[in-house]
Amino acid sequence: MALFTPEEQDRIAAAVTSAEKSTSGEIFTVVARSSDDYRFIPVLWAALAALLVPLPLIFATSLSVQVIYAAQLAVFCALAILFSQRAVRPLVVPRPILERRAHRNAVEQFLAHGLHTTRDRTGVLVFVSLAERYAEVVADEAIDEKVDQAVWDEAVAALIAHIRAARPADGFIAAVEICGRALAEHFPPRPDDDNELSDRIVEI
Repeated sequence: MALFTPEEQDRIAAAVTSAEKSTSGEIFTVVARSSDDYRFIPVLWAALAALLVPLPLIFATSLSVQVIYAAQLAVFCALAILFSQRAVRPLVVPRPILERRAHRNAVEQFLAHGLHTTRDRTGVLVFVSLAERYAEVVADEAIDEKVDQAVWDEAVAALIAHIRAARPADGFIAAVEICGRALAEHFPPRPDDDNELSDRIVEI
């Protein structure tokens, strides 16, 4: 199921096309449902909780070893199933792990779609991973040398604000416009400029 309607996809693509008219840079947009399945972490939490089950039962009850073991196994299975639910899983993963996985996915998307192969190394990726509630702008080396990090922070802030307001398409458009203005200032269009990357948002 698509994350954006065809109309929203068209609006985002139009924003990219418009921004790129004023610059030789290339802007690319990607939205991911999740950057990892995180299956091992719910099982880890369930195992840790199950390890604690015997302690109060051993010292405070006269239950048999078999009953205690059964209770331990039941707790493990119940928590593993609960924590593994798609809606619950990101909630039990520590925030630093979520951010590392999402950042890694952003870099992988940057490379996978060839943003590092543009003629003048002027590719910019606007990336969102929804499950992690993570957004990032990844810029190639030629751009990073000239554009201050505060510009990308502004783009990410605009993107996140619109997503929180349930307007993700508007968020991408706002971020693209901010990136486009920064690129236009430092990388004006050239007569022989080609559109090296698709303007359509990629959903993964």
